Amino acid sequence: MLTQYYTASSLDGFIAAEPEDGLAWLLTRDVDAKGPQGYDGFIAEIGALCMGATTYQWLLDHAPGEWYYDMPCWVFTHRTFPATEHDIRFTSEPVTAIHAQMVEAAAGKNVWVVGGGELVGQFADHGLLDEIWIQYAPLTLGAGAPLLPRRIEFEQIEHDQNGEFSCRRLRVKR
Repeated sequence: MLTQYYTASSLDGFIAAEPEDGLAWLLTRDVDAKGPQGYDGFIAEIGALCMGATTYQWLLDHAPGEWYYDMPCWVFTHRTFPATEHDIRFTSEPVTAIHAQMVEAAAGKNVWVVGGGELVGQFADHGLLDEIWIQYAPLTLGAGAPLLPRRIEFEQIEHDQNGEFSCRRLRVKR
């Protein structure tokens, strides 16, 4: 079981553009979900996931009525969100407490910290992050939400090209 951060980034290290954490730069890119380091292979190994309130709000705003996950999801937030029929658990507890619940719910599969970067950084701060998978898009944004606002040492496990993306899988150095 691994705790992983799977995301796309601009070459200058941003995962969402200003204003309003926009992802239009990402959604028009050529990528093969079944290709090297693609989403389909990644998500098949995930048993539980979590995200921050900004990421969850983006999904509500840009894909209303849709939910892409069939596993338990924790949303770290201090906000109040509408009730949902999906297995979404809203929490303001520390990542250390919730990580244990996620691991149990994942039942031997991996855990995905969807984002954003600050939430991922909290997992890393407590030694709970094992890997990051980054799909670099061939553009710069100049500003936005940073990929990971922490200094963390990694070692490369894998490097591929998938469509327009340069894909890297990195392990946290301990």
